[in-house]
Amino acid sequence: MPATKAGPRRRDPNAQELKTMNRRLVLRLAAAAAVICAAPSFAGDILKPKAVVELFTSQGCSSCPPADSVLAKLAEKGDVVALGYHVDYWDYLGWKDTLASPANTERQKLYGKAFGKREVYTPQAVINGRTHVKAGKRGAIDAAMSEMERTGMGLTVDIGVTRNGESVVIDAAGTPQGKGEAHLVLVHFDPMRPVTIERGENKGRTIAYANPVTKIQTAGMWHGKAARFELPRSEINQKGGCAILLQSVDKNGLPGPIIGAAVVPPEAQTP
Repeated sequence: MPATKAGPRRRDPNAQELKTMNRRLVLRLAAAAAVICAAPSFAGDILKPKAVVELFTSQGCSSCPPADSVLAKLAEKGDVVALGYHVDYWDYLGWKDTLASPANTERQKLYGKAFGKREVYTPQAVINGRTHVKAGKRGAIDAAMSEMERTGMGLTVDIGVTRNGESVVIDAAGTPQGKGEAHLVLVHFDPMRPVTIERGENKGRTIAYANPVTKIQTAGMWHGKAARFELPRSEINQKGGCAILLQSVDKNGLPGPIIGAAVVPPEAQTP
C-alpha cells in the first residue's frame, strides 16, 4: 500500500489460509535455521546466487503478509539472497513493527529516488537494485529475475568468502575490462523471526519473518579489478547472518545495480 494513504482497508478474505501457511513456515524455517546454526564453517552458503531480492515490508501493513510468505519461501529455497527490510512509517496505525528501523526506511526512500518515484509503498520488492515490483505475488519477482538473467543484468561478479582465524576474507572477482565502481555493503540479518502481532491490521496473526535486516553498513570500495577485503570476524558475525553485496552507488549516494552477492550464515554458538 502507498505510504501516503492511511485510510482503512478491507480485511483480507484469505486471512485464515495465510495464518495456516505462516504457521507451517515458522516450523520449516525454524528447522532450517537450526541446521545452519549447527553447521561448521560455511555450510549452507549461497555460492552463486542468481539474484538479490530486498523486500520492504511492515507488520502494520495488511497487504504485506502474502509478500512475507513469498520472501520466506525464497529464503528457504536458498538460491537467492532474500532480505527483509521492515520500515517504520506504518507504526502509527496501531502496531509498532518490532523489526523496523529508520535505516531500513531510509534505504527504501533512497531506492525510490533512484527509481524516480515520489512515493514509497509496501510490500515492495527490489530485485538486484535495478527494478521493483509489488511483492505480493511470486510470479512478478520470478519474472523480473528471469528477465535480468536473460539480459545480462544479473549478478555478474563472483564473490567468495572464507574464514581465516579471527578474520573473514572476501574475494571479489574483476570484470573482463577491469573497470567499474561499487561499494562493498554488509547487510546483517536475523535468519528467521516469528512474531505474534497483537494490534493493528494484522492483529492475531503469527507471521514468520525471514531474514529481517538489523544493520546496513559500507565496508569498502571495489574498482573493477579482482580485490580482497579482510574484515574482523566479529564484525561479520553479529548474532545473525550477513549478506555481502557489491552495489553501484551514484554520485548523489543513491543505490544502483547490485552486481555481486554472497551470504555468510550464522556461526554455531559456543555455550
